[in-house]
Amino acid sequence: MRQAGLLRVALQKDPGGGVFLALLVATSVLVPALYFFFPETSALHLSGYTVTLLAKYMCYAMLAIAVDLIWGYCGILSLGHGAFFALGGYAMGMYLMRAIGTRGVYGDPVLPDFMVFLNWKELPWFWHGFDQFWFALLMIVLVPGLLALVFGYFAFRSRVSGVYLSIITQALTYALMLAFFRNDMGFGGNNGFTDFKDIVGFSLQSPGTRVVLFLCTAFALGASYWLCRRVVSSRVGRVIQAVRDAESRARFLGYRVESYKLWVFVFSAVLAGIAGALYVPQIGIINPSEFSPGNSIEIVIWVAIGGRGTLYGAAVGAVLVNYAKTYFTAALPSFWLYVLGSLFIVVTLFLPHGIVGAISAVRRRGANL
Repeated sequence: MRQAGLLRVALQKDPGGGVFLALLVATSVLVPALYFFFPETSALHLSGYTVTLLAKYMCYAMLAIAVDLIWGYCGILSLGHGAFFALGGYAMGMYLMRAIGTRGVYGDPVLPDFMVFLNWKELPWFWHGFDQFWFALLMIVLVPGLLALVFGYFAFRSRVSGVYLSIITQALTYALMLAFFRNDMGFGGNNGFTDFKDIVGFSLQSPGTRVVLFLCTAFALGASYWLCRRVVSSRVGRVIQAVRDAESRARFLGYRVESYKLWVFVFSAVLAGIAGALYVPQIGIINPSEFSPGNSIEIVIWVAIGGRGTLYGAAVGAVLVNYAKTYFTAALPSFWLYVLGSLFIVVTLFLPHGIVGAISAVRRRGANL
């Protein structure tokens, strides 16, 4: 009874989040049902392509929540979070490449195909361990987290903020993109990793594996939202919002502002890395284009369109924009970027709090009448 009461109070404080989680649960039930239990001739049947597409949207929604946590609640505008997403994806890709084994084009039991093609004689030291799934999971968390820790430590310690921090984060992801494009880095060059076969012994082409990955992504998205909501509702969350609104005053009151900013930045980077790791086995490829600064800027657009500082609004923005991207790149491929730019301008001018913020304002206005 007490737990039910606490849940009811939590939903009253965050009705939008409750609706978001309810829709996520409903999607997690309906999508596998429509995929498995309706024949392909039925209008209700969902294809494997649609299941994978929805999973991709959920990965992007998780990434948007990670960005909204630091931008909407701490005022850190990162234009480089695509780097953490890509690093998590590369960590998973390295495991998937090692799992191919002798089934590769060249049949080498240890070296991935691209290394054989480039005449590599032995496996680089940083590839060791990626034949174990648990090690890959550890790297998915550690690599983005450690990069964010080192970068954030020096940036926040030097009190770099505002547009300067945004430029530095963009430079970070651009530098990584240039590095990963090089063949001698040991990450597949401009082709990256692809042609994955299985994950923990299960074929990636299997319908069952596809649905399990979809459900794992849905669970990760829900858990990410719940964790971020817990953070912003806690004492730490109140402090980081104070840092966003009046950083100098928070510092004057004795709070170690740099430590709070560093902690939330690292946490957000880890979430982005996990989203990237879930993305790769479902999409089937990871290459240096994921580090493109344009991708990181697009993430910020998702958050702004959905509703900055709401968490679930960021997820909604990610899904809506990427659905529009899927539609317009097929229907109007030459005009998609103009559509995206126009959408961002319209939201900035007429919906400064995003779609979710506008809906909330209308509801409040209706309640006051």
